[in-house]
Amino acid sequence: MIVYQADKREFLFDNDHHDIEQVVHERYQAATGRKVGQSELGSWRDSLNALAKVLRDEEIPNDLGVAVEFILPQSSKRIDVTLAGIDAEGRGRAVVVELKRWTEAQATSSDGMVVTRLGGAERATVHPSYQAWSYAAFLEGFNEAVYEGGIGLHPCAYLHNFAHSGVLDAPQYHAYVEKAPLFLKGEADRERLRAFIKQHVKHGAGKAVLYKLENGRIRPSKGLADSISKLLKGNAEFTLIDDQKEVFEAARAAIRQATESSPRVVIIEGGPGTGKSVVAVNLLAALKDGLNVKYVSRNAAPREVYSHRLGGRGNAHLRNLFAGSGAFVNSPHGAFDALIVDEAHRLTEKSGFYGNEGDHQIKEIIRAASCAVFFIDEDQRVTLKDVGSKQLIRDYAEMRGAHVEEHSLRSQFRCAGSDGYLAWLDNTLAIRETANPTLDGIDYDFQVFDDVTAMHEAVQAKNHGNRARVVAGYCWDWKSKKNSGAVDIVIGSYRRQWNLTDDGSLWLIAPKSVDQVGCIHTCQGLELDYIGVIIGPDLVSAGASLEPVPGGRARHDKTMKGYAGMAKRDPIAAKAQADAIIRNTYRTLMTRGMKGCFVYATDLGVRDYLRSRIGSKASVADFKTA
Repeated sequence: MIVYQADKREFLFDNDHHDIEQVVHERYQAATGRKVGQSELGSWRDSLNALAKVLRDEEIPNDLGVAVEFILPQSSKRIDVTLAGIDAEGRGRAVVVELKRWTEAQATSSDGMVVTRLGGAERATVHPSYQAWSYAAFLEGFNEAVYEGGIGLHPCAYLHNFAHSGVLDAPQYHAYVEKAPLFLKGEADRERLRAFIKQHVKHGAGKAVLYKLENGRIRPSKGLADSISKLLKGNAEFTLIDDQKEVFEAARAAIRQATESSPRVVIIEGGPGTGKSVVAVNLLAALKDGLNVKYVSRNAAPREVYSHRLGGRGNAHLRNLFAGSGAFVNSPHGAFDALIVDEAHRLTEKSGFYGNEGDHQIKEIIRAASCAVFFIDEDQRVTLKDVGSKQLIRDYAEMRGAHVEEHSLRSQFRCAGSDGYLAWLDNTLAIRETANPTLDGIDYDFQVFDDVTAMHEAVQAKNHGNRARVVAGYCWDWKSKKNSGAVDIVIGSYRRQWNLTDDGSLWLIAPKSVDQVGCIHTCQGLELDYIGVIIGPDLVSAGASLEPVPGGRARHDKTMKGYAGMAKRDPIAAKAQADAIIRNTYRTLMTRGMKGCFVYATDLGVRDYLRSRIGSKASVADFKTA
C-alpha cells in the first residue's frame, strides 16, 4: 500500500502550496485509520522539504513517480520515499530513499549499528544505509513485480541535517554504504543525490511503475522452516529488519562478552509474528562455528520440523544444534557458551517423561550457559505447567550472579503485518484492553463461518505451497491415536481426525495434513499463510463477552492436567489460570496465519460476538463473513 503518490510536478506543487506533512497525514489516516504524532509530522515536513530541493532539477523528469510511505507487504514497516521511472534501456526502476533528520550519531563495533538520540534517549539502532538496503531486499523478496517483473530497486539514505564527520561513513559501514549510498548535509551531497536519481531514472512514466509496485502480486511467503538448511549453512535467507537487527546484534554482543565466571542473561520479549524464531535461528547460524551453542525449545514441533528440513547424513552436525528444554538437568556450570531458548514461556518446572526430573528448567538453562538468551511471550502460555516468565528468569539470573539485559521485538511480520489485528484479538479475547474494538482499517483476511465444513474447504482452497491448515482447541478426545479408523472431531455432518499419529510433530508440513485438524502442540512456534480455527465448547458467549469453560476441554487434555485438584484447593485461582490458558490458546492459534484466519465456533453466540466486532467493513472482501 502506498499512502501518498504523485508525479514530481504534483509533489512539488503540494510542497509549495500546502503543508506537505498535512497532505500526507490526511492520506495516511484515510488509508490506515490511524494518526501519527507531532514528531513524525515534523519529520515529514523537514525531510520532504529537503527532498523537494533535490528534485528541483530540470533533468529529473516531471513525470517521475513520487511515493511517500510505501507500506511493505506482510509487514508494518514503511519505505519513506520511492522515486520511480524508466532507465535509459526502458526498464522500470525505483530509487528507495530512507530519510533522516538526524544531526549526530556515534559509531559502534556492532555490525550495521549506530547510536543516536531517538525518543528522547540515546539508543542503538540500525545504520540508515542498512535500513534502506534491508527494506529494498525485503520488498524484492515479496513483490513479483520486483522479483520477476524487471523493476530494479536502488536504495539510498539521505540525512539532510547530518554534517560530514566520518561517523556514518566510517570503514565498518562501507559494505552497507556500497549497497545503499549515503548522502549527507550540504549542496555537494544534494548534487550527488540528484546524480544518483538521474543515473537510474532517465525518463518518467513513474506512476505506471508505482502502480506495478503497489499492485504486484505478493510472492508465496518464505517460511523459516523451509529456509533452515540454507541459513545454517551460511546463506543470508532472511534480512533482519530494524528492531530484529537491533536485538540480534545486542544478543550477539552479550554472548561474546559472557564468560562462565561473568554470565549473562538476555530476555527478548515479542508477540506473535515479531520474528522471535527468525532472530533465534539467525543467532544460532551466526554463532555455531567457534562457539558451543544450541537452540532450545520446550515444544517439540519447531525442533522436529527444523531437523526434518535438515535431513541427510551430511547435516547430522546441524541437527545436533537443536535440543529440548529438559536436556540440561545434569549439565555443569557454563557447559555451553550460549543457549538460545525459543518459546521460553513454555518452559516448565520439572523435566522428563513423567515430569519428575531436575529442579527447574529456567534455573538449569541459566546454570548451563555462559549466556542464556530467552525469547518470550507470556500470553502464549497454553498449559497449566507452563511457568516461563520474565520475572522467574530475572530471579534465577540473580541467583546465578548473571547480568541481565532486556529487549523487545515490536514490528509485526505476520497477520499481514498488522499490529492492529493482534491488538483487536487481544481486546476481543479479553486478554487486555486495547484501542482496537473492531477490524476497521485493518487489512487482514478474517472471516467467520457458520458451517465448519465450508470453513475447512475454504482453508483447503488456500493451501498453495502447503501453507494452510485447520486447527482447533483440544475439546475432542483423540480416539484415532489408538484406532486409525476412528473419527475424532464430529460437528453435525463434519467428521475429521486429529493430526495423524504417523506425522507426529511434523504434522504442519506433512503434505496431506490439510485434511486433518491440528492442535496447539503441532503449530505453536510455526507459521502458515492461512489458518482455520475451530473454537470448541471451551469458549462460549456470555452476552457482550466470551467465557472460558474448562469443562469443555477433552477428558484427556494434558494442558489442563491438575486443574481438578487446583480447583478444590483454590477455586478462584484455578479458574483464573484456566481462563488464561484457554484465551491464550485461541490467541496463539488465531495468529498462525500470515495472510488470513478463518474461524468457526461451535457456539453460535461466539460466532455472533466475533461478527459484531468485525466492524463496518464486514462486507468488504478482506473482512467478509461466510
